[in-house]
Amino acid sequence: MSDAVGHPATCDAELDASGLNCPLPLLKAKMELNRLASGAVLKVTATDAGSQRDFRTFAKLAGHVLLHEEDADGIYRYWLRKA
Repeated sequence: MSDAVGHPATCDAELDASGLNCPLPLLKAKMELNRLASGAVLKVTATDAGSQRDFRTFAKLAGHVLLHEEDADGIYRYWLRKA
């Protein structure tokens, strides 16, 4: 998925959740976002296909902005801006 914001050039923190199954990628991302200041960008890498639905829904419900997401060969990357 590409959106109007496009691919963020930088991020404030990165989380590698590769190899983890639902709900762990989202849980770890929530914990990492709690450490970050408002407006910071978190880049998450995951391999769980269910993470696509999870991160989209989480961003909407929590008020964060899903700036960009990528899906390449079973690797999912998300850039979230903390509310």
